Amino acid sequence: MVGIEIERKFLVAGDFKGDAYEAKTIKQGYILSEGKGRNVRIRVKGDKGFITIKGPGSDSGTSRFEWEMEIPVDEAEQLLLICNEGKIEKVRHLVKSGKHTFEVDEFHGENEGLIVAEVELTDENEAFESPSWLGKEVTGDVRYYNSYLSQHPYSGWKNDRDQCQDT
Repeated sequence: MVGIEIERKFLVAGDFKGDAYEAKTIKQGYILSEGKGRNVRIRVKGDKGFITIKGPGSDSGTSRFEWEMEIPVDEAEQLLLICNEGKIEKVRHLVKSGKHTFEVDEFHGENEGLIVAEVELTDENEAFESPSWLGKEVTGDVRYYNSYLSQHPYSGWKNDRDQCQDT
């Protein structure tokens, strides 16, 4: 379905796992990656495959065009082989907070140690309940885009790392 994705992104500053009701392993790569611009992503999430096209985001980084289609998982696995170098490996935990569900991504591989939470909204100004473990907001910070992390892994950030984890 073609639409506009509206989400806010935060670092995680506490224990969220006790509140999670589901967790799935995700592997993804990029056929095209232009940072905040256009991206074509291939993803294997659990036992399903997806292809996603994202367009340029709003100035705030909160909204952007998104089109996604489920594809056979074996085709997604094959397409991952032709993606650019730098794959994303993570476990996505789903955590309910009020009427919203946060997707908490615990990164592995070269992005080990990074944990980011996203909440999808229906409007850029929609209010939501902030769980106690929610840290610094990083919405619009290109460093936390998965497409950026695939090319500039968290493990190599060095000087920025401590500053980025401050809440």
